[in-house]
Amino acid sequence: MANDTSFFDAYFAYTAGDEVPVIYHRWCAIAGVGALLGRRFWLKHGRSTIWPTQYLMLIGGPGARKDTAIACIRGLLKASGYETLAATKTTKEKFLLDLEGLPEGQLTEEQLDEFLREDSDPREVFVMAGEFGEFLGYGNIEFVSLLTALWDYNGVFESRLKNSRSVKITDPTVSILGGNTPAGFALTFPPEIIGQGFFSRLLLIYGEPTGRRITWPKVPSEDDVAAMASLMRSIQHAIHGEAILPPETQLALDEIYQGWSDLEDSRFLNYSNRRLTHLFKLCLICAACRLSRTIEVVDVTLANTILTHAEGLMPRALGEFGKSKHADVSAKVLGFLDTVSKPASITEICKAVSTDLEKMNDLANILMNLEQAEKIQRINKQGFLPLKKPRGVNSKYVDFSLLLEAR
Repeated sequence: MANDTSFFDAYFAYTAGDEVPVIYHRWCAIAGVGALLGRRFWLKHGRSTIWPTQYLMLIGGPGARKDTAIACIRGLLKASGYETLAATKTTKEKFLLDLEGLPEGQLTEEQLDEFLREDSDPREVFVMAGEFGEFLGYGNIEFVSLLTALWDYNGVFESRLKNSRSVKITDPTVSILGGNTPAGFALTFPPEIIGQGFFSRLLLIYGEPTGRRITWPKVPSEDDVAAMASLMRSIQHAIHGEAILPPETQLALDEIYQGWSDLEDSRFLNYSNRRLTHLFKLCLICAACRLSRTIEVVDVTLANTILTHAEGLMPRALGEFGKSKHADVSAKVLGFLDTVSKPASITEICKAVSTDLEKMNDLANILMNLEQAEKIQRINKQGFLPLKKPRGVNSKYVDFSLLLEAR
């Protein structure tokens, strides 16, 4: 491969001439490579093992071309020989049965144990659903909890189905690439998902319509498809084993981790706790795209740049979803405090937001929550000022010129 980003360059060249936002194509490529690698390539992190598989959701309006982006990588995966694609609509029970992959017919517990011993390869599946609500169902918390448990699960996963039959799945390896509108996301997931583990495992990739109108989009030739499929197979076949992290790479990752602070949007507090894991997964993919098991500093920079770019757009993906009752008032309080030159008293703040509150007693709770979230600070008995915390982006390892949008 010619250079550090040649797979991405090849994929962008392959998808050029359509109406899909670049960010969608980038993350579809990432999801595809992650699924191809599965558990063949990994990174040891303390007692944990991290694989490059992804949980991704493309978010955008009805005309943002989410389905087009997903269909593109799906077609290349099939052309490369990848076969473990999930059904586009299923139930939790059927999903587990398909993932288990037992032969047809009833099996005794002894026969099941023998099957697991003889077929001990990881059970892989890639969920690709342009309308993720159709796959998952709407408000299906049990299915969401299952997908949460399966993320980077290590060992034999056991679950009892409603018909009392148990499933045993060796090293379940699940990748997700879904699509949703902001309204569809709100229908698919209840607001309480914000505080659950699935939300910290899911990357929201926001894109807007490009504004391009291409009446006759380019149809890839058979040679183009074959070349991309061959490139993907070469990644899959060449990369096996544990990732190698030279000292300078470990130092770069430590600098990013130590210098990073939470996203300002409190809805992503749980995501922030898993940010390092998401970065590791992207580093694995960036290295693999160079046909290398060694994660170099260039891979870290590219991965961190891609992730930082997506993070900046994630609040827009959610819109009003999951916002607290007084989110708008909290924002107005912060806006008011940004304008003051000395501590503002509760009375002054009250005057600024009086038309937005039904009960003035709510203001005390709003101020307390903002103070606990370290958004404002109390200055003795004088009043409040905003607490300016530097956003945790280490510019040393962020280079937006690496992204196609900036070229």
